[in-house]
Amino acid sequence: MTSTQNGTHKWMVLSNTTLGVLASTVNSSIILISLPAIFRGIGLHPLDPGNTNTLLWTIMGYMVVTSVLVVTFGRLADMYGRARIYNIGFIIFTIAALLLSFMPTGPSAAGYLVWMRILQGVGGAMITATSTAILVDAFPPHQRGFALGINTMAAIAGQFIGLILGGLLADINWRWIFWINVPIGLIGTLWGLAMLRDRGVRQVHGKLDWWGNITFAVGLILILVGVNDGIQPDGTSLMAWGSPKVLMELGFGIIFLVAFLAIEKRVKLPMFDLKLFRIRPFAAGVSASMLSSIGRGGLQFMLIVWLQGIWLPLHGYTFESTPLWAGIFMLPLTLGILIAGPVAGILADRFGARLFAAIGMVVGALTFLGLMLLEANFPYPIFALLLFLNGVGTGLFSAPNSTQIMNAVPAAERGQASGVRATTLNAGQVLSIGIFFTLMILGLAMSLPGTMEARLVAEGLPQDVAAQVASAPPVASLFAAFLGYNPMGELIPATALAALPPDHAAVITGQTFFPDLLSGPFMVGIKIAFSISMLLYLLSALASWLGGSTRQQEAVEEAAMRAAAE
Repeated sequence: MTSTQNGTHKWMVLSNTTLGVLASTVNSSIILISLPAIFRGIGLHPLDPGNTNTLLWTIMGYMVVTSVLVVTFGRLADMYGRARIYNIGFIIFTIAALLLSFMPTGPSAAGYLVWMRILQGVGGAMITATSTAILVDAFPPHQRGFALGINTMAAIAGQFIGLILGGLLADINWRWIFWINVPIGLIGTLWGLAMLRDRGVRQVHGKLDWWGNITFAVGLILILVGVNDGIQPDGTSLMAWGSPKVLMELGFGIIFLVAFLAIEKRVKLPMFDLKLFRIRPFAAGVSASMLSSIGRGGLQFMLIVWLQGIWLPLHGYTFESTPLWAGIFMLPLTLGILIAGPVAGILADRFGARLFAAIGMVVGALTFLGLMLLEANFPYPIFALLLFLNGVGTGLFSAPNSTQIMNAVPAAERGQASGVRATTLNAGQVLSIGIFFTLMILGLAMSLPGTMEARLVAEGLPQDVAAQVASAPPVASLFAAFLGYNPMGELIPATALAALPPDHAAVITGQTFFPDLLSGPFMVGIKIAFSISMLLYLLSALASWLGGSTRQQEAVEEAAMRAAAE
């Protein structure tokens, strides 16, 4: 391939892979805002106890599947071609979007929704596992930071763009939530088939490590399913973390992952070459990625609950309109990522990756400290500034971290390295949801029930009804706020509300009653959550710095690429 062809090809690769990761991440977050409209469309009430599992799996199923499969697809990409796996992934992703667009309504809709989301997650995993490796194959080391900056900027910004798109499209027609992915998928598929070519070193004689793949998949699925089940109520218990079912899921998950590590040390061609962790920049970069993902993963959910459950209603926005406005008011976060991502990539190319990755995490940690100091009813300009700086910190970290990981490994191992990186990002998000929801539920349980019962009785609700409403699991209030429902209108029986004097009923179901109840316990929980996020970010900064430089590896590869071009 001539230098002119290579110059054209790399920009085609950048544009296509950016579209791929953007589609994948927009798809994962667009559901969050649109769930009320989707559930109304298919005839399910998301707050009914029997539908809680469907609700959680609709949110988390895509992320779980992506987390489990990206390493496997990364290895397959090393063996059979990264562009080939990427293009197949886009095809599966598009087919699933089309099938979701024709989703039935009625009793079968819940299972259909979850399984089609899982199928879409398979396609998303193939795209995610290969896009970074394809990009690194196409760009020389001195330009990879910029390319990865664009790519990772799209991946992270897509999470927040999806929130706004979801809010807008849900007001038009809930099926548009799924239709929007069809033209994107078709364009990406046709473009990829026409333009993408495999240029990386391929392990032609590779053999799939079946036992490694099976033990890894089963172990990680059990861990992530255990996290999903653990945050749900269990009988009279707030959460199910101590239930035999969850303990078995987590215990067997750990056993399978230990078995996976034992297998990988013994097989000739492992699913993942553990020797890569002997490469310090790679090991440090992956560790930093995992720590930052756990710290950042719960941020989106906590901010949505904060805005939708407290701040927006206190400022006159109806509960039904809060999903859309939450996405709009979180735009400064996206703006910070969009600005800092490419700039950090360029700077990493010139001055090295670890400095900017570490600075990004320190900036992010300071913003968590700032958010903890705010009141529940905060002044928006300060909140927006902190969100913007948090986005800047994320943008400063993401591209240099990706560059540090990918430049540290041999060319033939980039598929699996990309898969491991994607696994840390996706699994970190799922674990983060479990951690932060657990902390928030515990924080709410300490004072919310007693305060709620007293306030309801003061407004004239009978003691037994008030006690029953207040005894509902705090997760119900969290989900209600998260989905744009007024919890008081959902949790209190309609007959009990109708029996109250109209002015008292109006107070209970008004804009400020629930936000006033939630704000105190919520701020206790969010301070604990953000303290943990701050610590994780600082540990991520330390890991990034200790990873050292990849300059020597980059120089060797640059020389090899120049020799090949000549």
